[in-house]
Amino acid sequence: MQRACAGALLRKGVTEILQPGNSNDDLAALDVIQKLGAVAENMGTYIKVQSHGVYPVSSQVHCGESGLGIRMFTPIAALSSRELEITGSGSLVTRPMHFFDEIFPQLGIQIKSNEGKLPLKVQGPLKPANITVDGSLSSQFLTGLLMAYSASGASGVEIKVNDLKSKPYIDLTLSVMRSFGMSVPEVKNYERFIFTAPLKKTENEILKYSVEGDWSGAAFLIVAGAISGDLSISGLQPWSVQADKAILTALEAAGGKYVFEEDILHVFASKLKPFSFDATECPDLFPPLVALAAYANGKSVIKGAERLTHKESNRALTLQEEFGKLGIRIELFGDEMHIAGGGILNGAITHSHHDHRIAMAIAVAALGANSPVIIEEAEAINKSYPAFYDDLQLLGARVEKRN
Repeated sequence: MQRACAGALLRKGVTEILQPGNSNDDLAALDVIQKLGAVAENMGTYIKVQSHGVYPVSSQVHCGESGLGIRMFTPIAALSSRELEITGSGSLVTRPMHFFDEIFPQLGIQIKSNEGKLPLKVQGPLKPANITVDGSLSSQFLTGLLMAYSASGASGVEIKVNDLKSKPYIDLTLSVMRSFGMSVPEVKNYERFIFTAPLKKTENEILKYSVEGDWSGAAFLIVAGAISGDLSISGLQPWSVQADKAILTALEAAGGKYVFEEDILHVFASKLKPFSFDATECPDLFPPLVALAAYANGKSVIKGAERLTHKESNRALTLQEEFGKLGIRIELFGDEMHIAGGGILNGAITHSHHDHRIAMAIAVAALGANSPVIIEEAEAINKSYPAFYDDLQLLGARVEKRN
């Protein structure tokens, strides 16, 4: 949804975003593109966006708590020659943004940060150039650069990337760019992104873009089905390039069973076994995978834990702490997380650490606990999946919301 908002801003003309998301991150993205010059109207079943490109109508852009939003929209905002302040809230103000300090001067962009953190002050216009970037922290910076380069008409330049993580997220970005008629670079082993000639502009008709179902949110429901009872989920595309579709691979490794029937995914309650899984390319799966491992009888090992430091919380330590309250022992060995599962989960008072995925993982794990589990700051789920608790109730879970 956030990438679709960016595409609708950069595409000159009218875009209809079908099946739009309504999470806090989605709403923040819609606000950003309107601050950058687009007009967005909620038409009920779709959102109509009209844009002439990046022409900011405000000197301040607020990205909410979205890590993708701040990293994607900052290069896009820098297509303008107007000085802009880019801000965020919550955990976003402590997350590293020094990437922009290092890269933007090479692109003719003036940049001033708060010692590598928010707020950022930027002034373009961005001038595409040959650059080399570090992809080890996040692929989200590259997503913004790819979109901004394309929109600027980049030609005869390339972005070299060292140690790119989360490659499937870049596949998703390139897929959205194609859908919006943007020029897409030639990709060489995810190490070189080469822009040749830009697309020739044609008279634009109304573009209708359908937002895919979200595999990241669905991963929690899939785990819920595997540990607690059969369920069916509609709206997921089996051909999706989303990184978190890999939850199905992990489920198979744990002995879980599922089947796609046309456009419906059926998940079956299963006797789970310990599993090993490399989540380096899909670190957002760690929370639901820990919930899955909690019900596998033995020690499961998940690789990629070093990717968890700079999320909404330090997820490796947060998962260790909160699942420890439920009686699940988690040990960290460098890049590996070891989860001892299969015991009885206890009721407890837990805390989301203001992290949407932590709250959802605890809620899923609670489905098989021997007594109620309380989640403090449970509203963190609004960041990505506002209807999560409602959906759990539809599936038969007992959820009480307290002030």
